[in-house]
Amino acid sequence: MTFDRGARGGAAPWWAWASGAPAPWHRAALRAAQGLMDDGRFEEAEARARELVAERRQRRGRDRRPATVWLATFYATTAAIAHGRRPEVLAELEALIEDMAPLYRQNRDLLLSARLHRAWVLIDLGRSPEAEAEARDVLRSLARTRHLAEAWEVELWAALCLGDALCAQHRYEEAAAIARGNLPRAGRRSERGLRILLARSLSGLGRHEEALAEARRTAPEHSPGTSGERELVTAVALHGLGRPREAEEELRRALTACERYLHASHPLLGEIHSLGERIRSA
Repeated sequence: MTFDRGARGGAAPWWAWASGAPAPWHRAALRAAQGLMDDGRFEEAEARARELVAERRQRRGRDRRPATVWLATFYATTAAIAHGRRPEVLAELEALIEDMAPLYRQNRDLLLSARLHRAWVLIDLGRSPEAEAEARDVLRSLARTRHLAEAWEVELWAALCLGDALCAQHRYEEAAAIARGNLPRAGRRSERGLRILLARSLSGLGRHEEALAEARRTAPEHSPGTSGERELVTAVALHGLGRPREAEEELRRALTACERYLHASHPLLGEIHSLGERIRSA
């Protein structure tokens, strides 16, 4: 699973916070960090966000803009996760969620987005049952809102996260049902993620022709954070169909896309190398 659930993720804009909102130049710095992430410059984005955290923490006395530190740290962890350096920021992300929960309930969508980030990291660390529980809890929280229509994007990401957690536990039928059930109302970004989930689930069920069709219906890469994902699920389906030469071609494309933007420890690179070894040993 690649990571394209960026800091925007359906949350309300940071300047909408009721109190302690970031100053205009802080907002500009955060926008710059987001722009660097959009360009795949994840290390620079993280550094920019951490500079802002350090600047605020150097102030003496009470910080009148505590939201700045939280948001900048959120952006820094988001950049590190997207880059592929996930285990090293899990503790920081969990501390961030703990700090956020009692203080900023007025921007609940941002807190829920952070919890989904944590869930996806847990999937990559092999802790899929915990990730499933987190995603289900986020969905329950959204279901209790009076304005669910306003949180539809976060709800879709939560459903996708739940599907990823189920897929990682080899519960492919359930994951495919989630993907199919949410595709009709998905936007462009979430539709792409749901189609990838559906293709992976169908391959897990041995329905490789259907998986290949879904992979080819998936939109081309539109974000550095999703580099190589479409090519990988296509290669998995081709391998299942006994077409190793085509599968290896897709894997080479996936590897080229990943190496351009992602850290060597990114989980997707491990999946690419693992599938390559299986193809060569077949």
